Formats: sequence, C-alpha cells, structure tokens
Amino acid sequence: MGRLDGKVAIITGAGLGMGRQGAIIFAKEGAKVVAADWDSKNGEETVRIIKMDGNEAVFIEVDVSKSEDVKKMINMTVDNYGRLDILYNNAGIAPVDPILESTEEKWEKVIGVNLKGVWLVMKYAIPEMLKSGGGSIINIGSVAADRGFPNLTSYTASKGGILSLTRAVAVEFASKNIRVNCICPGVIATRLTLEERTPEELEKEAIVMPMRRFGRPDEVPKVALFLASDDSSYITGQTLAVDGGWEADAHMT
Repeated sequence: MGRLDGKVAIITGAGLGMGRQGAIIFAKEGAKVVAADWDSKNGEETVRIIKMDGNEAVFIEVDVSKSEDVKKMINMTVDNYGRLDILYNNAGIAPVDPILESTEEKWEKVIGVNLKGVWLVMKYAIPEMLKSGGGSIINIGSVAADRGFPNLTSYTASKGGILSLTRAVAVEFASKNIRVNCICPGVIATRLTLEERTPEELEKEAIVMPMRRFGRPDEVPKVALFLASDDSSYITGQTLAVDGGWEADAHMT
C-alpha cells in the first residue's frame, strides 16, 4: 500500500530537479501523476521514467503564468483521471536581478511564474478538489523569503508573497478539508545549482551550512509527500524549512 493510493496529483515544474523527483516519488507511493512543465522534452522524460517503474503519469505542457494554460491543465487532469486531490506548486525561476539593473519585463516574468502562477493554479484547482471532498496543496517557497539576498529582488519578493498567500488560502479553505502548506528549501544540489557554481564555490558554500552540505533533490519532495498524505491531516497554513539548519543558525547570512 502506498501513502497516496487512489490520489491524483498535479506537480508543476516536473521536468527536472525537485519537480522530477517529486513526480517519481508520488507515483511510487500510488498517485496518478500529472507532470506539468513548459519544457515538453524534460516533462515527457519524467513521465517515461515513471512508466518504466510501472507507475501512472501523463505529461501536460503548461505556462503557469497564463490562465488559459492553467485551466487547460486542470481540465485535462480531470478528463484523464476524473478528480484532483493533490497540488504540488513547484514551478519557479530565479534569475539574477539587481534592482537598479532590472526591468519591468523581468519583474513581471518572475512574479508571473513564481507568485501569480501559484495563485492561478490554486484558483482553478481548488474547485476540483472541493468536488473530490478536499485535498492537499504544497507550495514551494524559499529561505530567501525570510532573508535579504542581494541581486535577487524579484525572486525574493515572489517567495515572500507565496508565504502570505499560503496562509491566506489555508485559512479560507480549512473548513472545506483543503490543506495548504509551504516548504522553504535552502540550497538544493540540483543541476542548475551545480552548473552555476565552480567546484571551489560549491565547497566554500557547503562548509558553512550547519549540516555541512547542500540538500539532495529528493529531500524536499519527501517532505512534500508527508504534507500530501493523510499523515499530515491536521497541518495547514504552515511553513517548513528544508535547509539543513540554515534559518536556525544566527551566524548564517
């Protein structure tokens, strides 16, 4: 018996990294997975991996910042599987964005994907969850929501917004059996993280972490699995940091 048997789950940003790991983990635990991404090549590869393990998944191409794409994704999910129980809002972008060098276009793109995207997907997913008798929503924030990170102005603003949005929607739907929680990852060793840093930079950053390492790409979705499952049935409106102790350490900047 899997922890998500009989459940239908949408995972956005499922093409790579934490999203792909989440899709694989959720499928192994019995969920029928909708792997959503704007990159069809990577998204379809995620589905191929899931099906090779004998589990169920479909790929849907989506830009979460566009309402028509989101509505299509929700409708296709229900057409394929008849219901929706779990939403894992993982899609996000994090460009370098110093405020004096930024543009309105860059700001709007980051806020559109990271914050508006979470809002849109919840807006159109929740009615289907209500039809199913409830559900669980997991939004991906960041430790950047609570700390001042230079040169990431639009990203940090979007992640701070996700925390507030999570709490508001959690309270609004708590009596309707829909739980909404947020995970705030620290530095996770995804391909993008590793490609952006030299080996020397990686070693320097990792050694100052309280746990002396970066997170693994599967460590965030394993927490998401807990929040998606009935094991967390009395948890809503909460933020969980998956950061190796970063936020707890007064010496970290």
